[in-house]
Amino acid sequence: MLILAIDTSADDTSVAILRDRCVIASVTSSQITSHAGWGGIMPIVAKLAHEKKIDPVLKRALNLFQKARHPDLNRCYTQTDIDAIAVTQGPGLSIALEVGILKAKELAITMNKPLIAVNHMEGHLYSPFVQNSVGLPQRDIPSRFLSLLISGGHTQIIQVDGNGKYTILGETVDDAAGEALDKAARMLGFGYPGGAVIERLAHEVSNLDTFHFPRPMIGQQTLDMSFSGLKTHLMYFLKGEKGVVVDQVGQLREIASSFQEAVFDTVIRKLDKAVIQTGITTLAVGGGVIANKRLRYLTRKLMKKHHDIPLFPPLKYLCGDNAAMIGVAAWRQAERGEFVTDIQNLSREPRKSL
Repeated sequence: MLILAIDTSADDTSVAILRDRCVIASVTSSQITSHAGWGGIMPIVAKLAHEKKIDPVLKRALNLFQKARHPDLNRCYTQTDIDAIAVTQGPGLSIALEVGILKAKELAITMNKPLIAVNHMEGHLYSPFVQNSVGLPQRDIPSRFLSLLISGGHTQIIQVDGNGKYTILGETVDDAAGEALDKAARMLGFGYPGGAVIERLAHEVSNLDTFHFPRPMIGQQTLDMSFSGLKTHLMYFLKGEKGVVVDQVGQLREIASSFQEAVFDTVIRKLDKAVIQTGITTLAVGGGVIANKRLRYLTRKLMKKHHDIPLFPPLKYLCGDNAAMIGVAAWRQAERGEFVTDIQNLSREPRKSL
């Protein structure tokens, strides 16, 4: 099945065209520089940028698609080969999502194709199973597995059973892991996004846990997590109100590393409990934070203890927001016959929550 997918959930304008799980064309335009000065994503800036970029991104994706060879026919693809349109319905920034939804409606109506509305987090859930144009990596989608979704807006541990049955085992009750790292970077004097800066500083001191910041909710049986209190602890720590006088310049790397270790150790411990409680050792990981090499190492170490290996998105761009993962989630929904029945009245609310 050939699906044209659109994602405008935050600060990336993305269009991809897939044959089942195989990406034939993928184009993403980032807005990071536009939001850096604000210390985070400005919704109105995102909306205006999406409106400006959606048509050029779509045109480039279609051009790439129409230059690719059809594997079963002795010709290149044409626009008429597309079987369905897919779009991120939520969660995300409402006024940003609206741009992609309006474009998807327009395409579905003018091309007379069915429309598939996708939950953004379901896209991240399937990001480890995206394949390139020749079907690599050859990685089957398990019928039952655990998923760790870890991004700037969400941190969730999900059990996946059967075709489209999801159970949230644990999630953050406040700040997500990526959000906490970005806020810590801001406290340390860095701009947005700050997670990559924290990672680099931590790497420079070999990820030392010098200050042993607290691990919130770690002693509780629940698999839920909380990072807001950890962020507040850092704020008071930097002010010298935690009984430690710290040199914020001289010990900058140690502070960043200790904070990152606290966030990741919390996630890994909760994930360990999830594996033990469920007995499921197949783990797929998605979301922007999994681009962090330290988190990948800790996840591999955990799953080695459980005699398995984690599945990560096969390409770096699949960690962030992108339309390719939305296309794979849409393909799974199409297999179940889950299409939009009233295209004109499609809302900006998620198809279903994860």
